[in-house]
Amino acid sequence: MVKLEIDNREIRVETGTTILQAARMNGIAIPTLCYHEALEPYAACRLCVVELASARGKLVAACAQPCEEGMDVLTSSPRVQNSRRITAELLMASGAHLPLVEAIAQAMGVQWARYSLPANDCILCGLCVRACDELVGARAISLVKRGLEKQVAAPFEIASAACIGCATCALICPTGAIALADITPAPHSAHDPRTCRVCGEQSLPQKFADVEALLKEEVQPA
Repeated sequence: MVKLEIDNREIRVETGTTILQAARMNGIAIPTLCYHEALEPYAACRLCVVELASARGKLVAACAQPCEEGMDVLTSSPRVQNSRRITAELLMASGAHLPLVEAIAQAMGVQWARYSLPANDCILCGLCVRACDELVGARAISLVKRGLEKQVAAPFEIASAACIGCATCALICPTGAIALADITPAPHSAHDPRTCRVCGEQSLPQKFADVEALLKEEVQPA
């Protein structure tokens, strides 16, 4: 067991418990976006940052920072609030139309963003990619490219044959950027060309059509 303070409350937790877990167990609210109980901490969204008063005011991601003996954690200090407001603004730059982002911004007291980017339903939280890897084990999708061009797609942007159509990515997506229709396109015929919008995998009827075409080519007389 380790003893620490969170917002001036003395707390004892088991070794290995993260600050976020300790706070939740004691009814202390810390906002999160990329965190999910079934997945390993990712610390990407930075909404869960807290201040370590015991470490000269260092800001850390509560979801990934293990509790340590003697820690003094502040979850809503001016530095923490300012950091979260900046994060909310960055989310609004391309996702102001999303109810989730709007709710986060309102909670942080952010009414408008100083930045503007093309609207995008995907906030790059990485939940879909991590769920496909850690829960399903398929690894059919990944985060590709960098900077403003970063997006969710099949690894190396090559259509993946690993997708099993489980729709876990759609179910865990917090903004609805991935829908069930994107994962399991309903074919109208054996030659329907539609593919999974997320991983690029073809529907089974299309696969069969491609194999049939290949076989026909191979039996053609020279």
